[in-house]
Amino acid sequence: MATGEVPHSKADPDLPTPAPSSINPGALKDFRAQLTKGEDVVDPATWAGSVPAQSGIAPRVRVGRSKWFNLLWLLPIGFVVLIAGVGFAKELREVPAVADFIADYPGTVPPANGQEGIPAWVGWQHFFNLFLMTFIIRSGIQIMTDHPRLYWTRHSTPGKEWFRFQKEVPDDPLWTAKQDSVSLPGQVGLPGIRHSIGLARWWHLGIDVLFVVNGLIFYILIFTTGHWQRLVPTSWDFIPHAGSVALQYLSLDWPVDNGWVAYNALQVLAYFITVFIAGPAAILTGLGMSPVLSTKFRRISSLLSIQAARSLHFLVMVWFLLFILMHVTLVFTTGMRENLNFMYGSRDNGSWVGFWIFAASMVIVIIGWVSATPFTLRHPRKVQRIGYALIGPLQRLFEHVDAKPGQYTDKDISPYMWHNGKYPETDEYRALYENNFTHYRLHVGGLVENPVELDLTQLRALAYHEQITQHFCIQGWSGIAKWGGVSMQTIVDLVRPRPAAKWVVFYSLGDGPDGGIYYDAHPIEQMSYQLSMLAYDMNDAPLDYGHGAPLRLRNEAQLGFKQVKWIKGVEFVEDFTEVGGGYGGYNQDHEFFGYRQTI
Repeated sequence: MATGEVPHSKADPDLPTPAPSSINPGALKDFRAQLTKGEDVVDPATWAGSVPAQSGIAPRVRVGRSKWFNLLWLLPIGFVVLIAGVGFAKELREVPAVADFIADYPGTVPPANGQEGIPAWVGWQHFFNLFLMTFIIRSGIQIMTDHPRLYWTRHSTPGKEWFRFQKEVPDDPLWTAKQDSVSLPGQVGLPGIRHSIGLARWWHLGIDVLFVVNGLIFYILIFTTGHWQRLVPTSWDFIPHAGSVALQYLSLDWPVDNGWVAYNALQVLAYFITVFIAGPAAILTGLGMSPVLSTKFRRISSLLSIQAARSLHFLVMVWFLLFILMHVTLVFTTGMRENLNFMYGSRDNGSWVGFWIFAASMVIVIIGWVSATPFTLRHPRKVQRIGYALIGPLQRLFEHVDAKPGQYTDKDISPYMWHNGKYPETDEYRALYENNFTHYRLHVGGLVENPVELDLTQLRALAYHEQITQHFCIQGWSGIAKWGGVSMQTIVDLVRPRPAAKWVVFYSLGDGPDGGIYYDAHPIEQMSYQLSMLAYDMNDAPLDYGHGAPLRLRNEAQLGFKQVKWIKGVEFVEDFTEVGGGYGGYNQDHEFFGYRQTI
């Protein structure tokens, strides 16, 4: 990838001669007056610019190049296969060799350390995991609805996804990713209204932190007490024992085992996959969707692209859902009282103690489930603050990672780059566009020694910066493009910020969906990063209307909503709390996003 500063300008011969200009110190102050603060509650009727509810379609998997299989067909197909499997398994058990196999491998391999019983802390861990997983899964499904398509390549080209629960992308060159999002019922997703990914992410990432802490405690306890031997296959005998158990379950003649002494082999395999494979995989694939980590650790992200990570993350969630479904089914059908006593009562008898403890825990889970959505809609700022308190330290840590250029070349450029955001519709922008931006001026000021006003000719006369980088949208889609323009370091050197300047605010010519111009704040530290720039070219052509003409920001350490398009002003400030609603950007003010979004 050719990237970095070059000494010559990148003049556009088609640009007309700019109109006379003069520095206007009051422009940035006027920009602040055009901002709106946002609300501290969520009204579903006016949410996100009154985005209407839109139902998706039944989940589909692509078969071949253009055929789609409706996954709802798996219900009748699965039922028929299950019935046939039960009949076949019953007949198979009548075969003497199979009967001998089951007798030799009844299904249980006792742990080598001879431990019996289930400690009380296992029950507590079980409850905490269940409670936290309800929020993680609901918010995860909500996040998926913002871009209801999954891909295996790092490009997000319509029609190339392998899974979707939305219609085909319409033949509209300005169709946006926000328009492509779908709605969920309020008690399925969290918070359950369309395009509420900002709040869903606080739930998802914040609870993830608690889930990881709980998991670490669990790991410490199982390895210090020897309980791990109940969850890990310790010999090759587990394979025939697991096959025997599967056949016994399928024939509806349950295996004879005693969970107080040992889990059967199939349970051990399921627990092992869940605890030692699916759990860590959920964390790693989640981090694989981080823009800053993907651009920093290029060798890993070249193998595990954001879209592959997102697809695998989804499949991990499917595993957890199937595990929960099968686990609960078998607990209740193979001896409810005994199983609940083992897990919740830490006792080996036929009493009802475990059941009543389980029932009480389910009351807590149900209360949490039912109250999460209304609490979020009434107190979104609390969700935003609590979420940031939990995940913010990790976001801050990643924020200081400066990635190097060079990962991609021209052949990696995506064939399709989604549009997003509310397009500028003001008379100001229309007049600029119709006159080929002759009268366009970029105002750069605030806490700087040398405020400037630059037209496009002057911008193109500055040292040219070019980079081929990947765009990471908060909604989940991605794409690679070549950006050309001016590095932010060049702008910083030109205006010379004062020591008090800690943040840089970018103002847009476009309004946000709730009114007021769009803006976003970035740490001044990141303005010196190698992949931070103001782009006026995209893929060797002038930036087009849908992607931010005439000027947009690229800061590859952040998610896409922070890459302000249609820029008209840049202000260096000490603190962003006095700008707009004070949360660091338009989406932070109105849709409760985070001002740090490196994950």
